[in-house]
Amino acid sequence: MTLDWWTLGLQTLNVVVLVWLLSRFLFRPVVRIVAERQQQAGRLLDEAAAAKATAEAERQQAQAAREELAAQREAALAAVQREAAAARERLLADAHAEAERQRVQAEAALQAQRLAAQAQLEAQAGTLALDIATHLLARLPDSLRVTAFIDGLVEGLEQLAPAARQTLCAEHGALTLRAPRPLAADELQRCRAALAPALGGEPQLRVEVEPGLIAGLELEGSSAVVRNSFRADLARLQRELSRHDLADV
Repeated sequence: MTLDWWTLGLQTLNVVVLVWLLSRFLFRPVVRIVAERQQQAGRLLDEAAAAKATAEAERQQAQAAREELAAQREAALAAVQREAAAARERLLADAHAEAERQRVQAEAALQAQRLAAQAQLEAQAGTLALDIATHLLARLPDSLRVTAFIDGLVEGLEQLAPAARQTLCAEHGALTLRAPRPLAADELQRCRAALAPALGGEPQLRVEVEPGLIAGLELEGSSAVVRNSFRADLARLQRELSRHDLADV
């Protein structure tokens, strides 16, 4: 086999030219295009990464906003619940206070009615007692309505405080003697004589008739009064009964 060096040389030259042409007009544009595409792909990847980072930041912001909104909602709900509880407590306290006030008012009204009824009953009882005493004493001798009470009047005078009795002694010339009926001269003289030792001298008595005494005598000065009468005894008994009734209420 023989080699045709001219043919081989021409073919080699053709290959060299072809490689040069390919490298100049094919490989370089392709490499440039690939490089551009790589750069473009890199830019796209960078933009995608930036977009991803932006989206992640926005997601985190949205998550933080949702969490903050949820916290605000919980805080608002807790505040509303606290306010509702406080309002309920205030309403309950106001209701209790109003109920207590109404109870106190009702008790006060009931007590006032009870006291008014008691006072009315006491007044009726006192009137009835006066009527009974008047009717009973009407059967007794009229003199007993005065003379039987002289000694008791002297005892009441002697039981006065020293200052009050001294005042009456100084006024023995201007004392008032109340009686349930006009006094006879001997009855008036008997009263003067009985009072003289306690007053340091026989007094000049100004007699006043007061049928409401029923029976008894009352000696009155400017600053002291000595009572020994059925009216005074009934009033004292009525006060005692009132105190016992109030103590039982």
